[in-house]
Amino acid sequence: MATYMTAKQLAKALGYTPNHINRLKDNFFIEGKHYIRPFGRNIRYIWEEVEKEINCQTKPTSTAIPMANGGYCYG
Repeated sequence: MATYMTAKQLAKALGYTPNHINRLKDNFFIEGKHYIRPFGRNIRYIWEEVEKEINCQTKPTSTAIPMANGGYCYG
């Protein structure tokens, strides 16, 4: 079962501000994968998917190429 969080709750769990979470939403998180808009208005983040993405970003494989924006290229 998925855990849905508001930007404020996610910010507290990750140690960021809600404004930073909103910037990540626009540049990093993908709608339908990392967050949903259940009624077209209120965004809910899917904790398990966000956690997977964070763990993936902090543990690159030996074939990963670091990118300027902080991500990695695996291909």
